[in-house]
Amino acid sequence: MDINIRQHIINNFEGDSKETLRKAIDESIQENDEITLPGMGVFFELIWQDASDNLKNELLELLEKRVAKKESN
Repeated sequence: MDINIRQHIINNFEGDSKETLRKAIDESIQENDEITLPGMGVFFELIWQDASDNLKNELLELLEKRVAKKESN
C-alpha cells in the first residue's frame, strides 16, 4: 500500500478558507499533539516553496529566536 502523506494532507484542506486553515493550525498548536506534526510540516513546506527570499529570511529569524529561547529555558 502506497500512502502519500503530503498529498493526503493537502487534499484534506483543499479549497478551505484562510480562517479554516488558521483554525487548524491554532488547534494543532494548542493540542500539543505530536500526531499533527506531519500536517504542520506539510503546511510549512508549502509556504517555504512559494515564499520569497525576504519571507524565508524572516521565517528563519523567527525560528532562530524561538529555538534560542527554548534552549535557554
